Amino acid sequence: MKKFVLIGALLTTKLLTAQAPEYNDLRILYADGDYEKLVRASEKYVLSDKTKADALPHMWMARGLYKVSLSGTADEKYKNAYKEAIGELGKSIKYDKSGEVQTEYAEFYDEFKNSLVEMIKNEIETPDYKKAATWVLKYYKINLTSIGAKYLDGVCKYRNSDKGGANTAWKEAETMLKSVSDIESWSKAEKDLLMMGILQTAECYVSSKQVDKARTLLGKVAQWYEGNEDFKTKYDEIVN
Repeated sequence: MKKFVLIGALLTTKLLTAQAPEYNDLRILYADGDYEKLVRASEKYVLSDKTKADALPHMWMARGLYKVSLSGTADEKYKNAYKEAIGELGKSIKYDKSGEVQTEYAEFYDEFKNSLVEMIKNEIETPDYKKAATWVLKYYKINLTSIGAKYLDGVCKYRNSDKGGANTAWKEAETMLKSVSDIESWSKAEKDLLMMGILQTAECYVSSKQVDKARTLLGKVAQWYEGNEDFKTKYDEIVN
């Protein structure tokens, strides 16, 4: 009888292991720095019916693609590695119901989000609002409820001559902002994106001769950015 119990326990353990693989092969490939091989190995998991709804292989594939995009490669297959990484990261977040994967690999998620915010910032400063709009839309794959992205969505629409679309996006952003009492727990990426969105929106209001609206908007978030020189400079320029 004990033998049957032991066999049953072993079978149960094997079944649980099969249901929740740890993907150590992907972890090892990352540690070895073989990023293209990591992408290929991850791809097998994300395309398999058994594991395509697991967050980890999507995270590892995103991580591999991101590293490939940084190091560069002559392989034409990876010419859109960064953009593809965004999609995989978004899927990893979607399937990470418990948030455990995002917690364990928080450093990577933060690094990637910061890199995408930098992409948006560079296009805004160029300025190339059409390209900026593309990156803003891709940011939604990572955080569909990002208030900063919503403000910037409005900014890009305004600068690209879609005033109606801009006002709709800004109204949605205003509604979202009302539910926020502080941003202390926010990631650096979300804080930076909100500040960028607010400052850019304020500039749009000023250019459309709605200075009071710009001042009101800046006042709503001033307490969160009082130590930021970029915010202070723009605030003094518009409000004082």
